[in-house]
Order: sequence, then C-alpha cells, then structure tokens
Amino acid sequence: MKWSRSLCTLALAAASLGSAQAQEKLLNLYSARHYQTDEALYDGFTRQTGIAIKRLEGKEDELLERIRNEGANSPADVLLTVDAARLAAAHEMGLFSPVQSKILDTRIPAHLRTTDWFSFSTRARVIIYAKGVVKPEEVRNYSDLADPRLKGKVCTRSGSHPYNLSLMASIIAHQGEAKAEQWAKGVVANFARPPKGGDTDQIRAVAAGECAVALSNTYYLARLMRSDKAEDRKTMEKVGVVWPDQQGSGAHINVSGGGVLKNAPHREAAVRFLEYLSSDEAQRYFADGNNEWPVVAGVKVANPALAELGKFKADSMPVGSLAMYRAKAQIIFDRAGFR
Repeated sequence: MKWSRSLCTLALAAASLGSAQAQEKLLNLYSARHYQTDEALYDGFTRQTGIAIKRLEGKEDELLERIRNEGANSPADVLLTVDAARLAAAHEMGLFSPVQSKILDTRIPAHLRTTDWFSFSTRARVIIYAKGVVKPEEVRNYSDLADPRLKGKVCTRSGSHPYNLSLMASIIAHQGEAKAEQWAKGVVANFARPPKGGDTDQIRAVAAGECAVALSNTYYLARLMRSDKAEDRKTMEKVGVVWPDQQGSGAHINVSGGGVLKNAPHREAAVRFLEYLSSDEAQRYFADGNNEWPVVAGVKVANPALAELGKFKADSMPVGSLAMYRAKAQIIFDRAGFR
C-alpha cells in the first residue's frame, strides 16, 4: 500500500513538473505594434526556443489600462509598444519589473535602456520640405520651424501625440522650458492649418502643396520610398528630407521597446524574449521588415530605403530623460495652443 501511495505521489509530482514545463513554453505578449513584419520576429523566437507566443494586440492606452486593471491576475508577460513616452507611462504606472540581463546590458547602449524597459529599434524625427518651395538650408534645425519666414507653411500632427511630446521633451532637456515654449509658440504661428492626421498625412500634404514643411518619423518615409504604388513614388519625388541639428545635439530619436511586466507568470520566458529582440536576427527584422534602425551596433541590414536616407548624427540623450519631461511637454504645448 505504501508503495502504491509512493507511486501515486511520484506520478502527481511528474504531472506537476510536466505542467510547469509546459507553462514555461508559453509567452503572453501584449503588443501595441501593429506591423505584419513582426510575425517573422515571433516565429524566429519560437523556432529558436520552442516557446509559443500568445499575442494580444491593442492600442497603447487600452493595453496599459487593461494591465493595470488585471493586477496580480494579469496573464501578460511582456509589453511591447512604440515611443519612449508610452514606455515611460507604463513605468510610472508601476507595470514593469526590473530586469537584470548581461545580454541586454551588453548589446543595448546605455542611453537606450532603463532599469525596467529597453529600446529595440529607433526611428528619427526629421524635417520634410517641398522641393522648389523651401531650400534645405532654411530648415537645418528644429528651431527653424519657428522662424517667421515659414509663416503659413508648417503642417503637423497633434501636439498631444507622443511623437511630438517626445520631441518637445528633448527640446526642454536641451534648452530649458522658456526656450522650448518660445519654440512651440513660433511653430504655432507658422501653421498652414490646424494639426491633424498622422505622419504620412503630413508628407502627402507637403507634396500636395497644402504646406511646405512638416515633421515625420523616418519609417513613414521609408514605407513610401519602398512602395510599389506610383502615387507614393510621386509623393517622394516632390519632397526632400533634412536631418535636423547635425551641428548640434543631432536628430531626435524615438524608440520601439518593451519590458517584463510585474506580474508576469512566465518571467524566464519573458526575459529570454527580450534578449532575443536584441539578437542580430531580430535586429535585422526591425530594420529590413519595418524600416527602423537597429539599436545594436554593427548589425548588417539590407534595406534600400534606409541606405538612401543615409547616415546621420543622432541625439544620444538617455531615453529616461524624455520620460522625465513628458508631462511638462504637454503643458507647454497646451499653453502655446499647439493642440
């Protein structure tokens, strides 16, 4: 009888171990990245590790609120999203858990990571101008967008959008609040029309003559450059691109990144996933698939659009600094009427 009970106990223990091992072969990913090319990323991770990814996609704010509401019962292991401001918001809500990883610390530059979230790709915020209407030397710096010579010529998306908030945060960090507000008021005075649409809309507006100057993240430009649509190619023929502040701090850089969530049920798998995102294979997916720059130095990519955009000086400000001034950036935009 004792032997039978022992066998039963061993069987239960084995079943429990098997269940635990099965659980570790799963990763629950909450993602605000909506790019079809990311499928290759997830497939590559599963192929290398045997860990299946169960993915939930949604808008950034919705995912953050969902994770907070789920609390200790949240099934989410990792949050992926775009923009340092959104990653900072997750940090401020206490959703992330600190990660210690020699791989991440070695591969990801210090200014592109914090204690609990990491950047895995970058995109630059550049100035777009209408060829034949504005000369590139007139818009060499972000500060030029506030120059009265551009009155009635500037298009932009909303001042409340994280892309613009992150740019404003960097201006505050570099120049102080007073100069940042002066810049915001100057840009508002130069609006060709009220802010609306996304970055692609700004590029098309410049090409169509609705305005002469705009801001855009680089991967939107690369998409149009690689498009097989004649309309997109014509759009890019009409606009020029300037890397801002090349004699100063460099072009403003924003990021796509993520972190391990505080209540992650599969923490080991979550850390392995973040480490995979820093691998050469994953870094090439970010670049070749979605037109973003790798954060890991020396990764060879084969993206003709990125090659055509050329090399540039990037702002090396720590991503944590962008987070620090996010709220102040919104206050300044609101005061300036940049809505």
